[in-house]
Amino acid sequence: MSRGSRSVQYASSPLLASKTPVWRSKFIVACIALGFVALAGRALYVQVIGNAFFQRQGLVRFARTLELPANRGRILDRNGLLLASSVIAPSIWAIPEDVDKDDPAVAAKLKTLAKLLGMTPAALGKKLADEDKTFVWIQRQVDEPIAKQIAALDIKGIYQRKEYKRQYPEGEAAAHIVGFTNVEDKGQEGIELAFNNDLAGKSGSRRVIKDRLGRAVEGVGDAVPPVDGKDIQLSIDSKVQFFAYQKLRDAVMLHKAKAGSVVVLDSVTGEILALANYPSYDPGNRQHLSGEQLRNRALTDTFEPGSTMKPITVATALELGRVTPQTMIDTSPGRITITGSTITDTHNYGLQTVEGVIQKSSNVGATKISQRMTAHEMWDSFSAMGFGQKPQLTFPGAVTGRLRPWKTWRPVEQATMSYGYGLSASLFQMAHAYTTFAHDGNLIPATILKSDQPAVGTRVFSSKNSAAVRHMLQLAAGPGGTAPKAQTMGYSVGGKSGTAHKQEGRGYASHKYRSWFNGIAPIDKPRIVVAVMIDEPTAGSYFGGTVAGPVFSEVVSQTLRIMGVQPDLSVKPQVMAKEVEESF
Repeated sequence: MSRGSRSVQYASSPLLASKTPVWRSKFIVACIALGFVALAGRALYVQVIGNAFFQRQGLVRFARTLELPANRGRILDRNGLLLASSVIAPSIWAIPEDVDKDDPAVAAKLKTLAKLLGMTPAALGKKLADEDKTFVWIQRQVDEPIAKQIAALDIKGIYQRKEYKRQYPEGEAAAHIVGFTNVEDKGQEGIELAFNNDLAGKSGSRRVIKDRLGRAVEGVGDAVPPVDGKDIQLSIDSKVQFFAYQKLRDAVMLHKAKAGSVVVLDSVTGEILALANYPSYDPGNRQHLSGEQLRNRALTDTFEPGSTMKPITVATALELGRVTPQTMIDTSPGRITITGSTITDTHNYGLQTVEGVIQKSSNVGATKISQRMTAHEMWDSFSAMGFGQKPQLTFPGAVTGRLRPWKTWRPVEQATMSYGYGLSASLFQMAHAYTTFAHDGNLIPATILKSDQPAVGTRVFSSKNSAAVRHMLQLAAGPGGTAPKAQTMGYSVGGKSGTAHKQEGRGYASHKYRSWFNGIAPIDKPRIVVAVMIDEPTAGSYFGGTVAGPVFSEVVSQTLRIMGVQPDLSVKPQVMAKEVEESF
């Protein structure tokens, strides 16, 4: 031992000097060993036996599946012009606990953020108030320039998500056709709803590891790319649609009416060229909407068609051989009584040919023609033209209308149905029925999708009888008829006006009417069928020829020019200075 080293006398310590039981040391060593065994067992369980569970829990906490939204397909008109398309519109979201609202610099940025989003600072503060939340939407689908300004603010806790927003270039004019989507980009009305599965495509996905701030720091596995939606090309001509909407809107305002609709059909292909309703709405801005604006009246509203049914009654009688165009019908003295009910004309038209019955729109004449047929025969003809049946159209909201079984018809009901009372139809159904006269007696299927092929229809009337009815319609729309204002510069037209009392409860409103006009042009080689309805005109006249006839004339003229149809008249036929009032 070296000098100066201190010796330790262990035996002098009473603790060290005492004898320790052997079992205690063994117990301690055993506890340590058991601890190592437990740790080894736990490690074995975590790493081998329960590995899948712990991996799942880890992924739940840090891994996320990011949706890669698909670009919704476009809606195009027949010429390829856009009716609906998607643009990038990021959505703003936040992690409230990460937003340092007490920092003066951040507070100033938040005021700027609220201003950019069109919100009050208080409204923004309310969204960020709950700091227990790890996700909250601030605003969905903002314009991309605004989103870039928000990103430039660089506010911690405020983030963006890429989304798409629909735009509708035709606005109110085509709203009831294209419809709209909700904030989740799912179709809610119109074509957006009818073809939602095709337009929507299929979203992709990407698995990532995220940090606590929600930032993707690492990819996991392969990404599944999104499949963009398909484009849908409609039969609609956006120029025809806009013009029809514009003239309809003007007529509704001029006559101080409640609403109106226009349907334009290609009588060769069965394509719908225009389907306009007023009032309408902007599908890109749907705040404060009402049911009145959203209703696609041309398809959803049914009403008694009035005198527009008379050509169908006459065509049925012609087809059955009960009358000819020159058969004389005595309408004197302007009224007829059937089982206690009296049917009247506005004038005593006296002795008329069948052509004259249509030209003058005689209720009595139509009634006497219907008496030459059975209820079953009339029902068969009406049913064959689509009445009482749901239109076979790929479009939501099309209604069936009402055509009661023929066995329930009383004699007076058979009479009233001959001139359009006791059954109901939509404006679209009336336009579709008139394609029978325009297509040589064949009822052709209608379509909202573009089709370049002539339609193959179901024969209802012979070509001869269809041509005879077209001539009667031409007389009705000419001088001496009920709708001279329906005549069109450069084109021959034919059609039938109708004026029907509106039903209220079980009866009819005495001063409420719907004014119709259904017509065809040109007469010899028909290309289009146009149907117009004005609901509750209140500014004086309410007759279909006066109220709806001029809209028909303007829509026909513009549509045929857009289609490149050559005029078949050199001058405009003279319109009678004095209007001929029509019967119901």
